[in-house]
Amino acid sequence: MHPESIKVTVAIPTYNRADFLRQTLTGIAAQQFPRDHFEVLVIDNNSTDHTKAVVAEFGLARPAPRYVHEPKQGLDHARNRAITEARGDIIVFGDDDILVQPDWLAQMAVVLLADTAHRIGAVGGEVIPVFPDGLPDWVREWHAPLAFRPDTGPLEARHSPMGANLAFPRWVFTELGPFHTALDRSAGNYFSGGDAEMIRRVRAAGFKVWFSAAAAVQHQMPASRTTFRYAARHAFDSARSRVIDRAGQPGAAGYLLGRFLANVAKTLGFGLLAAANALIARGGAAKKALVRAWRSCGYLYQIPRSLIGRV
Repeated sequence: MHPESIKVTVAIPTYNRADFLRQTLTGIAAQQFPRDHFEVLVIDNNSTDHTKAVVAEFGLARPAPRYVHEPKQGLDHARNRAITEARGDIIVFGDDDILVQPDWLAQMAVVLLADTAHRIGAVGGEVIPVFPDGLPDWVREWHAPLAFRPDTGPLEARHSPMGANLAFPRWVFTELGPFHTALDRSAGNYFSGGDAEMIRRVRAAGFKVWFSAAAAVQHQMPASRTTFRYAARHAFDSARSRVIDRAGQPGAAGYLLGRFLANVAKTLGFGLLAAANALIARGGAAKKALVRAWRSCGYLYQIPRSLIGRV
């Protein structure tokens, strides 16, 4: 393929999910999209499993995925490497554990391909969580499709699409810069927020953010992501990443001090609620309250560190 013929780059950052990645690449290989007009990048962020071998399995696909190793650990380091490697006019980011339909890429790209006036800075697709190992009742309320709108069109400012299924025109990164590398996960933490921070920059620059319900993916959530340990750690680290993000915005000090005091009360309240539910043998309700208490602890841990200039 000549670089000038490539319209879309599909970028899949990955870390130690080789078997899930195989399913994702299988779906991408079956896309109903002109074969000479897209490429596939797999950005391996220091995997220690058989990720490279899985990518090699698709060597006869058209187009064959291009394997890129990114040694700087972290999801947004991998995303930024994809930006530098991409040859497409549009970059579609997908998680390494999504299942896609044959028209997924077309549905994600069509809005940006038609936007010759450069008014749209991002397009998010629907993300539907699926649970191959089952879903415990106590975490059910935290897992649902985005369902921002039933069709394709602009999103309200209060809605932000997910990085698991998110596309940008390449010019956005030229104008606004790369992803913020302190906000998303790397080995050993469950930070999140790099995609939301980028969406905020897109909107602040005056560009619209659209949503495509038809560009739906299934986001696989194995048993390891429905445990109390995972839910609590994810809540704690998500709160930390929100604080780090907010600390870089105007008026952060007053806002964060208010959040600190509010989360002192929340930690005590949810802790007492968890104890009460445990006493009456409502284990699921106790776990939910403890996860919420642990989220508040994430705020209490990170706010002082951010206010004094530590990460």
